[in-house]
Amino acid sequence: MSDINLQDKKICVTGGGGFLGRQVIKHLEARGCRDIFVARQREFDLVRGDDVERLYAQVKPEIVIHLAAVVGGIGANRVNPGRYFYDNLMMGAQLIEGARLNNVKKFIQVGTICSYPKFTPVPFREEDIWNGYPEETNAPYGIAKKALLVQCQAYREQYGLNAIYLLPVNLYGEEDNFNPETSHVIPALIKKCVEAVANDASYIEVWGTGRATREFLHVDDAARGIVLATEKYDGSEPVNLGANHEISIRELVGIIAREANFTGEIRWDATKPDGQPRRALDTTRARELFGFTAEVDLIEGLRKTINWYKASLDGCAD
Repeated sequence: MSDINLQDKKICVTGGGGFLGRQVIKHLEARGCRDIFVARQREFDLVRGDDVERLYAQVKPEIVIHLAAVVGGIGANRVNPGRYFYDNLMMGAQLIEGARLNNVKKFIQVGTICSYPKFTPVPFREEDIWNGYPEETNAPYGIAKKALLVQCQAYREQYGLNAIYLLPVNLYGEEDNFNPETSHVIPALIKKCVEAVANDASYIEVWGTGRATREFLHVDDAARGIVLATEKYDGSEPVNLGANHEISIRELVGIIAREANFTGEIRWDATKPDGQPRRALDTTRARELFGFTAEVDLIEGLRKTINWYKASLDGCAD
């Protein structure tokens, strides 16, 4: 299948008002796309089949980019395993079925790095995704998302649905979720360090041992990769989106503390889980199949994110 010209397509973006969704829409608009519909939760509860049917009937999209998810960090996953499994599975399964029934030209399912087995060899290669059980604290979420990969592949085989599946690594950036109950590691650490400086605190507490490693992709890079794949990729195999840079949580905390001007003590709470021991992706497929490589340097991206968060506290962020 040749590249899709997105400019003349009716595109529906679920989760388009969220952290990643806003950036995807910016990149679509930069491509000249003008017929973009953002499916917002207050109008369409995508866990409900009736709302999904109404979305397709009302919008009549030609392309669906499914970004909506119920998601959080390790703590939120431990508290909400049932909800994270059910809501994410039902949203995706019903949207993919709706895409089939309504002859959608292309469906983009964004998955999660949490779907990989707990002890996947680093760097994670897409063919390793079925070689074990995910890390326990986020397994329900990861398995729900992985089931949607099976559905995309099965629907392509049986019904000819042009559905693709992307696996972005941990995202961060300006406008991230800084709610301590549901935020991921980078915004949670930024919030702790900035507040510690403001309150002249002598220490901060951080979950785990700091030995776990992660790879982080700036949200602008992730959005660019998703739009590139929407234009250029037409295949059944999942594709990683990453930055090719593995860093320990201990090192990450040091960088964030430095950039936030926090000079106090960092106390590690080893009674709390580290999560998956290591995360870093092989991004060969994305580069070869649709020309994606990350561009935002981690330290520069962290600096921008910290500055944005500080400005937001002052009421000055865009």
